[in-house]
Amino acid sequence: MRVGVLTGGGDCPGLNAVIRAVVRKGVQVFGYEFVGFRAGWRGPLEGDTVALDVQAVRGILPRGGTILGSSRTNPIKVDGGVERIKDNLAGLGVDALIAIGGEDTLGVARELYANGVNVVGVPKTIDNDLNATDYTFGFDTAVNIGMEAVDRLHTTAESHHRALICEVMGRHAGWIALHVGMAAGANVILIPERPFDIDKVVGYVESRFKTRYAPIIVVAEGAHPAEGQMALQTGEKDAFGHVRLGGIGQALADEIEKRTGKEARAAVLGHIQRGGTPTAFDRVLATRFGLQAIDAVRDGDYGKMVALQGTDIIRVGLDEATKELKTVPLERYAEAEVFFG
Repeated sequence: MRVGVLTGGGDCPGLNAVIRAVVRKGVQVFGYEFVGFRAGWRGPLEGDTVALDVQAVRGILPRGGTILGSSRTNPIKVDGGVERIKDNLAGLGVDALIAIGGEDTLGVARELYANGVNVVGVPKTIDNDLNATDYTFGFDTAVNIGMEAVDRLHTTAESHHRALICEVMGRHAGWIALHVGMAAGANVILIPERPFDIDKVVGYVESRFKTRYAPIIVVAEGAHPAEGQMALQTGEKDAFGHVRLGGIGQALADEIEKRTGKEARAAVLGHIQRGGTPTAFDRVLATRFGLQAIDAVRDGDYGKMVALQGTDIIRVGLDEATKELKTVPLERYAEAEVFFG
């Protein structure tokens, strides 16, 4: 049995832990051979491989990023892309493929499975927005990085008595912003699921200033105001049709400063949230996902994604995993609103 492994989409802490678990159990328990594909879906599309054995995965558990590299290549948009991947897998003698990624990566895996490729998915995204799994690895690390950043912003905001806005990742789902804001005691949290009223935001800021404390706002990059209130930046689209986001933090800072007369500054965490060593939670979750993924390959249970439900790792169909995004329920957001202002 020869198994291919790839990591697609945005990198995050914990990817290497999955690769390590897949290879260690696959080689030592099942006697499988492994081939790593470089740079996400570009690897099988172009036949770009790297040796993947027990020696190659030694010492990678605490490392962030991915030893296989990643990309946002979308082979479905490439003319003849699916057939090229199938031909390359056959030429390399690859019997099954483990795809580690988020919504876009696993969406491609779903299409390949529908076209006869033996695929098992592993859920990865710092946004925690994949359906059918309670948590994705990478999320806990991103939240802890964001929490520490906001803890630091509190002290400098108090020193200068200014408003500070921390912009975190989250295109369509505000899980990072919600958890960071609640953990770090933000005065306002803005998420994509709930368009905000800039008048209310300014009101919260002014209320906070009256207590002689400085306001902290945590905003997801995909958060947006009620229609017609503010003009936000837009950017070019990637291979999966996503517009590059950014700018909401600075737009808020400018508006708050203009309306309140108080200094306001924006800090954008960006890719800092993706980097560095994974937390213990993410290392354990990623390792368990890897162990269960190679078990699914052994069982011939393809077209599935391993998922965390409660404390158990189960298997769900790739269709179910990718049919819709898991967004923040409004009742969860209501819990955080108690602390606004």
